[in-house]
Amino acid sequence: MRISELTDRFGLLLIGLVAFVAVLLALYGLAELAARRNRSRLIATVFLFPAVAFLAVGLIYPAIRTLAMSFFNSDGTEFIFLDNYIWMFQDDDALQTLINTALWIIIVPALSTAVGLVYAVLIDGRRGERTYKALVFLPMGISFVGASIIWKFVYQYKASGDQIGLLNQVLVWLGAGPVNWLNTFPLNNFLLMVVLIWIEVGFATVVLSAALKGVPVDMIEAARIDGASPTEIFWHITVPSIRSAIIVVTVTVFFATLRLFDIVRAMTGGHHGTDVLAHNMWDQAFRLGNSGRGATMAVVLFLMVIPVIIYQVRNVRRQEQEAR
Repeated sequence: MRISELTDRFGLLLIGLVAFVAVLLALYGLAELAARRNRSRLIATVFLFPAVAFLAVGLIYPAIRTLAMSFFNSDGTEFIFLDNYIWMFQDDDALQTLINTALWIIIVPALSTAVGLVYAVLIDGRRGERTYKALVFLPMGISFVGASIIWKFVYQYKASGDQIGLLNQVLVWLGAGPVNWLNTFPLNNFLLMVVLIWIEVGFATVVLSAALKGVPVDMIEAARIDGASPTEIFWHITVPSIRSAIIVVTVTVFFATLRLFDIVRAMTGGHHGTDVLAHNMWDQAFRLGNSGRGATMAVVLFLMVIPVIIYQVRNVRRQEQEAR
């Protein structure tokens, strides 16, 4: 890099820092002036303005632009109205992507929450509970790409000879032939789901285990005295008592599943019928250069989030009303 270019960049950085400090000083000055005049609304407006401005630039404007792009062709030069959406529901590959995404957002949150809940109940109050929690929480410390590489070795396939993949080696020991797991549709989709479930079960266990500590002991003891079985206590006392925590875990895993990109990209690249919306959106926009279809995928992904957001907002409001 030349000295002149370095000097220019340093100058731009210095100008940016000076402008940032000037804006902060102006904001604090306006807030101080408003405070002297006892104008609380003006103070709130002054401090909220930067956050609202960044939100508009970083979220609202891109969302509007993405929606607009979905009505144009691949290079954004021709208005084609709903052609991209029609393509999405008529093209076999795009339709398979939608089906895969639907399966992911149904199966992964449900199984992650269910397994985490069962595990939390089994270790609750046991000796070594912290160790059990730590063991199941360890995958949360691994990146999605790292977890994908680990599980890709588990599913690794060789046509003959000693197998690198653990799963195929077990099959060979049992006298069966190896299976190309990641190329076998639709089984490969469920094998990819195992990776995300393996990661998210730790989160579910920790949150639900904490919620179990708040279940009234008196209610459980009273149910036992009345002759209730452990299963009845679980379904009629434990689950209703931690319902809000179950919802939080399920919704959190749901959003993580919708953003799914790393696992599919690292393990199959979206091939062999394993593509999902978040990955195909990137694939259409950047690899295939079709910004219109990529934007369409993004819009559909956003529409899938809206019902869950509405439900969660209503749930929070109901909880607030019950707490009053």
